[in-house]
Amino acid sequence: MDMEYPLEDRPIAGINLAATPSGTGCLECLGGDGPGWWLHLRRCAQCGHIGCCDSSPSQHASAHVRKAGHPVMRSFEPGEAWFYEHTTKKFFRGPRLPDPQSRPPEQPAPAPADKVPEDWRDRLHPVGSDPE
Repeated sequence: MDMEYPLEDRPIAGINLAATPSGTGCLECLGGDGPGWWLHLRRCAQCGHIGCCDSSPSQHASAHVRKAGHPVMRSFEPGEAWFYEHTTKKFFRGPRLPDPQSRPPEQPAPAPADKVPEDWRDRLHPVGSDPE
């Protein structure tokens, strides 16, 4: 993935350096909205909302972007630190956000394990519909 806009020593619109994650899983999936499971997680860089990626059945991270108007998300997957700006559709490197930086490494993907159907791969949205 090509990264643009390297980290700069200036505030970046849509990123709040004080916003902590809303949890370690998709807020809406865990709250009963949709089938209740996700593939990957995304973190709103403005408010810390954790939502599921666009490959997931419910696509709650993108729904949060549309509803809240918060255009910047960051991966919430272990080992990934990229940001994505929905308005420009560009990936970039950004500042370190408050911990935790990702879901717990021992948390499976997809998750939560007790909600993931056996045919989960058939229920994903096509590759390319998510900024990953």
